[in-house]
Amino acid sequence: PEVPVDPESIVVRQEFAVSRDGTRVPMFIVHRRDLEPDGSTPTLMYGYGGFDISILPSFNATRFPWLEAGGIYVSVNLRGGGEYGEAWHRGGMLDRKQNVYDDLYAAAEHLVAEGYTSPANLAVLGGSNGGLLTGVAATQRPDLWAAAISAVPLLDMVRFPQFLMARFWIPEYGDPSKPEDLSWIIRYSPYHNVQAGRQYPAMLITAGENDNRVHPMHARKMAALLQQSAGNDFAEDPIMLWVDREGGHGAGKPLSLRIRETADIWSFVMWQTGMKSGPQG
Repeated sequence: PEVPVDPESIVVRQEFAVSRDGTRVPMFIVHRRDLEPDGSTPTLMYGYGGFDISILPSFNATRFPWLEAGGIYVSVNLRGGGEYGEAWHRGGMLDRKQNVYDDLYAAAEHLVAEGYTSPANLAVLGGSNGGLLTGVAATQRPDLWAAAISAVPLLDMVRFPQFLMARFWIPEYGDPSKPEDLSWIIRYSPYHNVQAGRQYPAMLITAGENDNRVHPMHARKMAALLQQSAGNDFAEDPIMLWVDREGGHGAGKPLSLRIRETADIWSFVMWQTGMKSGPQG
């Protein structure tokens, strides 16, 4: 399609971080060709890490206002995906799920160490299983992020099989009704790891009222608990909940709702990462 952007103005490079157990984790770093990162460049990381799904480079016109305004976009290939075959998938499922989150933290720390950005200018985005990812990232490592966007997420992992079709995901996550499985699930379940009085990144949590995959109760419960318990200055680092009364899990969403959601997410990210100007200055 004809879009008012110049792909030649953008550079994409692949770099690798070293995760906690020594695994090399790839990421694609995207920014304007003439941008010189200075250690405080507004940066958005995206990850998924599950269900054997490979997150490959792709064109998305809605990222260009961010890139043109001087932001960095980073797509991380976490374990749990399918990028390196079934062994890569199995390395991030069941009792090895923590590997996915450690991979994300290693990638974020790589960006800071290499002078791309800082935790005060870094946001993380994910949806569905990726919404679980960002929920875990915000609760396990709140020091790494200025903001986290958790879209249509799983967040109460102790009760997830009780709602809608989620029981079919037990082979990926485990069965929390079994004590052995619960022992690893409870350690990362975002809802169960919120600490009263702790400062968390600003969060935008979204849900679809008509979602038939992930129940909106996850987003509602998490937002309510954080709003009650977090030690944030909510004027500066809010915990925000958006439940789309017309939407579902995402597939088939009409253009008007997709535009609204995209505008909400990017404006939130720009605000929280300290981006000072819009596209073209």
